[in-house]
Amino acid sequence: MTTATESFRRARDFLLEHRADWATAYEGFTWPRPERFNWALDWFDVVAAGNDRTALHIVEEDGSEVRVSFAEMAERSDRAANWLRDRGVGAEDRILVMLGNQVELWETALAAMKLRAVVIPATPLLGPADLRDRVERGRVAHVIVRAEDTGKFDEVPGTYTRISVGGLPREGWEPYEDVYAAPAEFLPDGPTLADDPLMLYFTSGTTARPKLVEHTHTSYPIGHLATMYWIGLRPGDVHLNISSPGWAKHAWSNLFAPWNAEATVFIHNYTRFDAARLMAEMDRAGVTTFCAPPTVWRMLIQADLTQLRTKPREVVAAGEPLNPEVIEQVRQAWGVTVRDGFGQTETAVQVANPPGQPLKTGSMGRPSPGYRVELLDPVSGAPGADEGEIALDLSERPVGLMAGYHGDADRTAEVMAGGYYRTGDIGSRDEDGYITYVGRADDVFKASDYKISPFELESALLEHEAVAEAAVVPAPDPVRLAVPKAYVVLAEGWEPGPDTAKVLFEHSRQVLAPYKRVRRLEFAPLPKTVSGKIRRIELREATAAGSDGEYREEDFR
Repeated sequence: MTTATESFRRARDFLLEHRADWATAYEGFTWPRPERFNWALDWFDVVAAGNDRTALHIVEEDGSEVRVSFAEMAERSDRAANWLRDRGVGAEDRILVMLGNQVELWETALAAMKLRAVVIPATPLLGPADLRDRVERGRVAHVIVRAEDTGKFDEVPGTYTRISVGGLPREGWEPYEDVYAAPAEFLPDGPTLADDPLMLYFTSGTTARPKLVEHTHTSYPIGHLATMYWIGLRPGDVHLNISSPGWAKHAWSNLFAPWNAEATVFIHNYTRFDAARLMAEMDRAGVTTFCAPPTVWRMLIQADLTQLRTKPREVVAAGEPLNPEVIEQVRQAWGVTVRDGFGQTETAVQVANPPGQPLKTGSMGRPSPGYRVELLDPVSGAPGADEGEIALDLSERPVGLMAGYHGDADRTAEVMAGGYYRTGDIGSRDEDGYITYVGRADDVFKASDYKISPFELESALLEHEAVAEAAVVPAPDPVRLAVPKAYVVLAEGWEPGPDTAKVLFEHSRQVLAPYKRVRRLEFAPLPKTVSGKIRRIELREATAAGSDGEYREEDFR
C-alpha cells in the first residue's frame, strides 16, 4: 500500500468515525495532499483486490440486470486501459465520453484514470452543434459513444479516434467490445502527479460559450470525501443517485463518493419516471442511501411513498433548494429527513446538512469538513457578512476545488480574486453558522436539475430570421421548479401570434438539447437600462405575475 493510499484511507476513516459529529469532523479533518495520486490505481484497485462484493448493480427497464464486483471492475478497467492504449490513448489525451448509465461508462472512467488521460464527460442529449464545440475547444483526440449516437458525429469534423459501444459497428468506428479480449494485467506508463488534469466539464455560464472546468487527480477523487461524509455513506451501503451521465453530480455520487466509502453503486434505468417502479427496485436492491434532485423528490411525493417497504437510512437532495413540504411528506412516510447540500461543478459539496445534526428549515447547513466558507459583503467584498456571496477561503485552499477554468486565465483570476474563490451564489448565515441559499448573483438558473445559461438560449433564438432581440428568464413550474421563457422582439416582416410562436418553438427543438429548449414564449418589448442593458429583473417579475400573452410549447405538439 502506497503512502498516498494510506493518507487517503486515514482521512476517509476519520470522516467515517465522526460521521454523526459535525463539530469534531469539521475541526479535526485535514485534507490528504499527496504529491502523486491515481485514484483508480492507488485506491480503487487496492480496495478491489480479491473483493467479490458488488461495486456496480444496474437494473434496466425490462427487468434485465447486471452486477459487477469490485474485483471484476478492476480487471475490466485494466483490459479497457490496455486496449485504449493500443488505440493510441496516452497521458493527457482528451477523451470525450458520451455514454448512458451502462457498465462501459464506469470501465472507461477508471481506464482513463489509469492511463492519465483526461475525460470530457458528455450527456447523450447533446446534438452536433454542442459536440462540435466540445471537440474543438476540448481538443478531443478520442470519442467513446453509444452506437445510436455515432450519427451525430457525421457533422463533427476532426481526426479523433472513434469508438462505438454496443450495436452494429459503423465504418470508421472501432467496436468497444474488443476491450474484453485485451490483456488483464495493466502496467502504468509512469507516475500520476496530484495536479495532473483528470476531467474537463463544460458548464453553462453567462458568456457566449460554456466554461471548461478543470479538475485534477485529487480535486474530485479526494475532494469527494466531503460528499461521502454529507451523504452519510458507509462501507457496504447500496447507494442510489439519480443523475444523468455527463453532469458533475454523476461523478459526485455515482463514482467517487460511493466508491470512496466502498459502497455499491445502484442504477435503475428508465425512459419515463415511474415512482412505484423505482421504489420496488429500491426495495429489491436493498438501497440504504438515496440522493435525488428536487425535481425527482417532487414527483415522488405525488405517489404513495408507503409502497417502499425498506426505507433508506440516509436521503439527500442537491441541485436546488428543496421545498419544506416535500421534506415533511418524506419524513412522515419514511421516517427520515431529506438533507440538503450545496456545491458546484467547480467543487465538491461545500455546505451541507450531514447525518445526525440539527436541521433548520430552509437552510442548506454548515460548511463541510475541509472548507472554510465566508460570505463576502456585496459592497466592500469583505468577509464576515450576514448575507453575501458564498466564497471559499483560499488561505486554506480545499482540495475539492477546481484547478481553474481551462484556457481562461482571466476568468480563473476573477473568481479567485482577493484570496477567495467566489461561487457567484448568495447566502445568509445565522448565529449558529447555518447558511441559507438566497439566489444566484448572475442570471444563470436551474430547470429541473440542469443549469441553463440565458445567453446561450438567446443566441440560439437569434439564429432565426424572425428574431430581432430575445431575453430568457426562468418561469415557475410545479415539477421542474423553473423552465426557460423567452421574451422576443420580432424582426420586420414577422407578426406576433401563434403561427410565429410555433415556428420559434420548432426552431428551439432543432438547435437546442431537450433540457435547454424554450418552453414558454411571449412577444414583448424588452425593458432596458439607459446604457442599453436588458433589465431581467423586470422580466422575472412579469413572468412571476403571469401573462395572457404567453405561449406554451406543449400547446403546439
